[in-house]
Amino acid sequence: MTAPFPPPFLSDPTHLAATLARQGFAVLGAEQAASLAGVDQTSLLAWRSYWNDLPPDGYLRDGGRYRRRRHSCFVLDGGQVQQVPHRAHWQPVAYNALHGGMQRHFEPIADAMLGQAAWSELLAWLGRVASTLKGAQPWYTEAHQFRIDTTDGIGRPTPEGAHRDGVDLVAVFMVDRFGVKGGETRVFEADGPSGQRFTLSQPWSVLLLDDARVIHESTPIQPLQAGGYRDTLVVTLRAGGFQAAQ
Repeated sequence: MTAPFPPPFLSDPTHLAATLARQGFAVLGAEQAASLAGVDQTSLLAWRSYWNDLPPDGYLRDGGRYRRRRHSCFVLDGGQVQQVPHRAHWQPVAYNALHGGMQRHFEPIADAMLGQAAWSELLAWLGRVASTLKGAQPWYTEAHQFRIDTTDGIGRPTPEGAHRDGVDLVAVFMVDRFGVKGGETRVFEADGPSGQRFTLSQPWSVLLLDDARVIHESTPIQPLQAGGYRDTLVVTLRAGGFQAAQ
């Protein structure tokens, strides 16, 4: 089996803003991310159990049964984190050719997780990252808990393929992975030939993406043992409002 490529973790997390500005993405180790967010890393690790109660994603157009998820929305403004009334997730077909153009209704993230101070601190930090990159403004934020499992023998983290999300900043946190191979992350310039590939495995390491400048995907996972899965938290931040059908 081919050894996975290690993530290109920043050697100095204070270079985060410069790295995002230069190449459109950056990868932080768990300790780096927790430190920048002002969050106790043990609080993040304690959240892993919330991924054991995700309802199945009933919208997979490839007929798969490999994805479970929850979804909640927020507005980040000047360090304040405000949850908004529960709403559908929607993307245009231009950004998601497989699942775009339809209202997808998912169960919300558990209140027990959202009510913790560490949750607000984590989102507030992402708001600061986005404001440094794009200018201070309100950020319309969607958070997605994903579990990709190997129920069908193979699980697809990004069944839509290499894509952009139609937002300003994307954060992909690796929460946990168990008994699987694959799930390699690939990031490409949207308007150029350069790209990188690596495998996130450290719990609460994070990939940050300037969505206007890069395209991303994750390769399928396959089981190494029964019950294998890959858990992530994906948070998107968008200026001007949530994506919605016109």
